[in-house]
Amino acid sequence: MALKKTSMCNSSNALLVLLFLVSSLACSVTASVSYDSKAITINGQRRILISGSIHYPRSSPEMWPDLIQKAKEGGLDVIQTYVFWNGHEPSPGKYYFEGNYDLVKFVKLAKEAGLYVHLRIGPYICAEWNFGGFPVWLKYIPGINFRTDNGPFKAQMQKFTTKVVNMMKAERLFETQGGPIILSQIENEYGPMEYEIGSPGKAYTKWAAEMAVGLRTGVPWVMCKQDDAPDPIINTCNGFYCDYFSPNKAYKPKMWTEAWTGWFTQFGGPVPHRPAEDMAFSVARFIQKGGSFINYYMYHGGTNFGRTAGGPFIATSYDYDAPLDEYGLLRQPKWGHLKDLHRAIKLCEPALVSGDATVIPLGNYQEAHVFNYKAGGCAAFLANYHQRSFAKVSFRNMHYNLPPWSISILPDCKNTVYNTARVGAQSARMKMTPVPMHGGFSWQAYNEEPSASGDSTFTMVGLLEQINTTRDVSDYLWYMTDVHIDPSEGFLRSGKYPVLGVLSAGHALHVFINGQLSGTAYGSLDFPKLTFTQGVKLRAGVNKISLLSIAVGLPNVGPHFETWNAGILGPVTLNGLNEGRRDLSWQKWSYKIGLHGEALGLHSISGSSSVEWAEGSLVAQRQPLSWYKTTFNAPAGNSPLALDMGSMGKGQIWINGQHVGRHWPAYKASGTCGDCSYIGTYNEKKCSTNCGEASQRWYHVPQSWLKPTGNLLVVFEEWGGDPNGISLVRRDVDSVCADIYEWQPTLMNYQMQASGKVNKPLRPKAHLSCGPGQKIRSIKFASFGTPEGVCGSYRQGSCHAFHSYDAFNNLCVGQNSCSVTVAPEMFGGDPCLNVMKKLAVEAICS
Repeated sequence: MALKKTSMCNSSNALLVLLFLVSSLACSVTASVSYDSKAITINGQRRILISGSIHYPRSSPEMWPDLIQKAKEGGLDVIQTYVFWNGHEPSPGKYYFEGNYDLVKFVKLAKEAGLYVHLRIGPYICAEWNFGGFPVWLKYIPGINFRTDNGPFKAQMQKFTTKVVNMMKAERLFETQGGPIILSQIENEYGPMEYEIGSPGKAYTKWAAEMAVGLRTGVPWVMCKQDDAPDPIINTCNGFYCDYFSPNKAYKPKMWTEAWTGWFTQFGGPVPHRPAEDMAFSVARFIQKGGSFINYYMYHGGTNFGRTAGGPFIATSYDYDAPLDEYGLLRQPKWGHLKDLHRAIKLCEPALVSGDATVIPLGNYQEAHVFNYKAGGCAAFLANYHQRSFAKVSFRNMHYNLPPWSISILPDCKNTVYNTARVGAQSARMKMTPVPMHGGFSWQAYNEEPSASGDSTFTMVGLLEQINTTRDVSDYLWYMTDVHIDPSEGFLRSGKYPVLGVLSAGHALHVFINGQLSGTAYGSLDFPKLTFTQGVKLRAGVNKISLLSIAVGLPNVGPHFETWNAGILGPVTLNGLNEGRRDLSWQKWSYKIGLHGEALGLHSISGSSSVEWAEGSLVAQRQPLSWYKTTFNAPAGNSPLALDMGSMGKGQIWINGQHVGRHWPAYKASGTCGDCSYIGTYNEKKCSTNCGEASQRWYHVPQSWLKPTGNLLVVFEEWGGDPNGISLVRRDVDSVCADIYEWQPTLMNYQMQASGKVNKPLRPKAHLSCGPGQKIRSIKFASFGTPEGVCGSYRQGSCHAFHSYDAFNNLCVGQNSCSVTVAPEMFGGDPCLNVMKKLAVEAICS
């Protein structure tokens, strides 16, 4: 935090800055951005700030304006992003800030939209990003040791951090300069690491804090998950819930830098989902406990294009069950339900920033948090923590019905405008629709020769570690050796082949014997190491063993993850010979970094014409290590596009030379999937889908990557999938649903009553809206009464108004969007008196 105007203390500016850094509040100052125990203060005004993470490299620049605008419409005040060191400095001193790494453009777009920015410089970011955001060259600086009190590392970290800060200053992007950046972050979730390494970690934390503050950005710095963050840096919380959190000093605000909206997808794992009701409950609970800053991680997750996914085994999709899905579309009801929450919180903002809450017990599992305005009036949060039962509570001589695991928000301590468990926003079910391609893709094939030798092949005695050998320029490293089999070997007559044993530090392995694929092994995120043990068909004489070791992203988290290994470290053995066991580990091995097709640039427009491609029946032979290419014209319309790779095994994809990412649909998701209730404490394994199916089937293709005609699609396939099953699909809204109680409180109802326009509660409305360019084709289900089920599988209950369909058929069919009042007269009268009724409706979009 730095100063913008003069002090009201009788001391020099230099002394003032020194005192400010020591105690933060040593004297009264006026600053553009500051903080106290209640909130971040911007130009003298305390703010309850709602933020969302959108990572600029995980989308295309053409998507940024729409993402930012939808974030604003969703009620956000702030866009938060990491700064991706390995993308910006791919080689020492060579910087890149263009394309989807154009950080300045991204920040300026946020400003143009009227939003603030929280810049998490790190420069360690984790983020399930390759190598945690560190450039791989950093690992090879002599004497370096990451994220500790180490001179070489601190020098590089300070150099890059200073580079970013100076760039932001030069563009006048800090708030003190009239820009949008109101917060910065140094380091990232370092507390657990510091605890493990002890005093060198503490010294590093102190150094990082002083280095950051010394850059004089004019705005506060934060450290997340860092309980001992030195003054004036604010320590913050990350997690599924942070209501329990308190900052390390009484004069710091309570901030939540990562409110996890879901979880990442890993190859081999199911797709996590977090219910909108629980997400809203966690945020409301944080606010009622004095929280003043919430950032959704992620608000738009996006895509790990190219080889940017870390882990290892992190999928190409980084959707994260975020309010804006991977393709930039609204995820309903999460986006809408949180938008309503943000509007309710903003109504309470004057009370929330005025004073501490008074907590009033309302029952064994129920309580009220009451915030009083200094000028009079109040706001209240009524909570029911019970996980099974509704609660009827009395508060200020009025009665309120609270669903289990929910919080109601009363901006005037009287009228409920929002309940976290009552979703007023529509739900949407999405679909992937094949794009007509006039016969589909017409493929050509080129086979990669296993263990192809060349100028880049070199020979060593023993086994080499993969990352140190490839420097991560490719996922692939060949290990090749010859094995002589004497004609007298008994297995040649018995037919019982010897067993090849290969122990690898990960992550995947293909074994070729004399040019033929003999077997495959691969690990997982939890167990990246792997062991291959399988009988192999050897012949008398010289046999060539070629092992293709494959990395699936470098580690991004953990103590000293820069020292973790990949590749075949051995032993490599043959068992079942006349001599018993033969150890091949220390004989001569030849190595080749990458694939021949990579060296030729087959994924590029120019490189793809450098070889002769096969056509026709040769394409359908499902050969391992095959390159496939085709050309196609861009489809009409602006719908988000993806490639359906369900017929393929494992490999990589390029469009017009742009790297879409790693595909691995053959890795099926293991885990437990089933019904998911919003009630009860959430964790990343609680609600999952895709069990038994591909962890990721569809791969996002940004529209901006396409030309009107002649687009080049290149796929490298390791296992031997069928390219004829690949199709281009668009992401559309399949159906939309509303599920609303007849007297469900709404913000509009409250605002109209508060303005005096009405003097009694209004009936809520069911709002249905298909995607851009779509219309409501038909009504699949409609019932006013006591319907059951969820969107996609509604069914009538014991009470049903028989004219429920009529209003929707009359007002909605043929329209892009419509609204219907949830009142008995709209559906032919009250079907069951003295029963709390609701409306459930599902409309089909096309």
